[in-house]
Amino acid sequence: METLLLEIGTEEIPAGYIGPALDSMSATLLKKMTDARIEHGRARVFATPRRLAVEVKKVANKQTPLTSEILGPPEKVGFDKAGKPTVAAKKFAEKVGVSVNALKVKDTDKGRYVCAKVKERGLPTRTLLKRILPELILGIPFPKTMKWAELDIEFARPIHTILALLGDKVIPFSLGDTKSGRYAFGHYFMHPKKVKISHPKDYIKILRSVKVLVDLAERRKRVEKEVEKASKKAGGAVLPDDELVDIVKNLVEYPIATAGKFDKNFLDVPREVLITAMREHQKYFAVIDKKGKLMPCFIAMNNTRTRDMNLVATGHEWVLRARLADAKFFYEADLEESTDNRVEKLKGVLFQAKLGSMHEKIKRVQKIAGFLADAAEKGPDLKKHATRAAWLCKADLVCQVVGEFPKLQGVMGRVYATVDKEPKAVAAAIEEHYRPIYSGGALPETNAGAILGIADKIDNLCGFFSVGLVPTGASDPYALRRQGLGIIQIMLEKGFSFSLRAVIEKSIKLYNIKGAKKIQEIADKVNAFLLNRMTHQLAEDGFSKDVVASVASISGDNVPDLWNRAKALQDLKTAPDFEPLAVAFKRVVNIIKKAKAFKAKPVKESLFEHDSESKLFSAYEDVKNRVADNLDKGKFEQALHEIASLRDAVDAFFDGVLVMAKNTKIRNNRLALLKHIADLFETMADFSKIST
Repeated sequence: METLLLEIGTEEIPAGYIGPALDSMSATLLKKMTDARIEHGRARVFATPRRLAVEVKKVANKQTPLTSEILGPPEKVGFDKAGKPTVAAKKFAEKVGVSVNALKVKDTDKGRYVCAKVKERGLPTRTLLKRILPELILGIPFPKTMKWAELDIEFARPIHTILALLGDKVIPFSLGDTKSGRYAFGHYFMHPKKVKISHPKDYIKILRSVKVLVDLAERRKRVEKEVEKASKKAGGAVLPDDELVDIVKNLVEYPIATAGKFDKNFLDVPREVLITAMREHQKYFAVIDKKGKLMPCFIAMNNTRTRDMNLVATGHEWVLRARLADAKFFYEADLEESTDNRVEKLKGVLFQAKLGSMHEKIKRVQKIAGFLADAAEKGPDLKKHATRAAWLCKADLVCQVVGEFPKLQGVMGRVYATVDKEPKAVAAAIEEHYRPIYSGGALPETNAGAILGIADKIDNLCGFFSVGLVPTGASDPYALRRQGLGIIQIMLEKGFSFSLRAVIEKSIKLYNIKGAKKIQEIADKVNAFLLNRMTHQLAEDGFSKDVVASVASISGDNVPDLWNRAKALQDLKTAPDFEPLAVAFKRVVNIIKKAKAFKAKPVKESLFEHDSESKLFSAYEDVKNRVADNLDKGKFEQALHEIASLRDAVDAFFDGVLVMAKNTKIRNNRLALLKHIADLFETMADFSKIST
């Protein structure tokens, strides 16, 4: 067993390309080795802006031998009547490389055929890797590739070196005008010469000695330490930003941080604008004081140590000054424009080609928000704040700051609303209505933000579904799945129990869609889509599949109630006597389903023939009101226990009578009694879907 190491040395690769490229390299290499019958261990990846590398340990020196059985001509064609091989058999033996005497006859589904067992000896792994590695390199996917010199190959950036070792031996091959070998480049400035790698085990250590930290985790830790050290030197602390750390670690080979300063006058600009300007354009870290207030300082990550790091800091300051001056100019220009004028400009901003302008959208969202605020019953100010926020929520899309920094949409809406002295709830709702921005992201904190967030997302869902832009298994370009899940999570978080169906139908009608049938068709699709999101989330929350199917098949119109029903049913399933209880309930439901011609009618006690009938009816009458009362109060666990108390009476009923009696009136009366019981079950769940 040996260790395989492949390094592709290049000119600087964009930071965003590196992660996906490494994932592809490791997965593809392992698959190709498996397909080639080369035994191997796990893969480990390394990278800097100037190299991509993968290491695989426990690689076999030869591929695993393979014995296969190959069918030839039918027996009648391969052997004559005397059992001697014909020309056809001899040709077949010659083709597969075996002696004609080694041929056998095998019974198959199609009859008896001549066959041969062929043994393939394992080829040396180095021989196979000569073919595999060039294919691997050229198959790495990048958003964009380029050609260089007069070569026919393409890559993210020009390739200068290829290090390919299996143990201490080079895997020889050529790619373009580059031959593989055992050399890699050191740091571009601090050690620009090639270094020899005798064995893969020396790779990390040798590159570290020439100022290249090829281990991604090691380089990330150094970035964090360097940033922390520089921020302390500046008199503050770094503003936490894990995503920026990940980006920066792929921009440098040997991280060295330096602290710089900017003019205090720039602090008049909102901190979000300053942080974004530093982060997005320059990949600088912001610095805060003990109170969390932004300081006129920044941390820049460098790829080399110079004699005078102060001079480096001055260069960074000079570049940042221009960036912040632009941001300040955009912000001040935005303040000179009225909010009403920005809202009016939305008439010229397209929401979607088939769905009109952003101005038309905010008018719809405003009406939905008002409808939701009334349904939520969270106080008189909620509707006023939610509808006002709806009117302003997209106005920042036409401001200059968001034009420069698109990630600040919503944030700048909140900032400008605050400057215009809008109520705090309105300003907060404008920023919060985009949440959650990503899976698992923060949800709106205010009720107005939650209402506006649902209204905006419902309008998106209904609009896109109405014009056929529905997510598929492979594509969801408008992030409708995330938005659907966002609606559900917000309703759960805030305890909003209004009817989803009513909101969906309200939203669809605002698109001026004609025809009740068409509206119902779209509503059904949106409703099914959201119910599907709910079942996925219930499963993610740990509810069993049968519980999810059981509660979801009844209704998903009230989101918090759906989760409460699932919890009550899951808890009941842990009871020791649940299985016989579920069996009894299933029997009730199944009998009703099988009685297809039966039409439910009021139960007539005069038709009871057995004491078990009257006892079951009495127990039902006693329980139903308490069940209804508990459901109204949201006490689902208590309601379920009340329903479960019918089990003994149900068992006694089945033991005492034959439901499908010959007398039609008695049979229908017993079915009617069971229908009442079944309907009571279905206020909670479909017990026929519970596994027992």
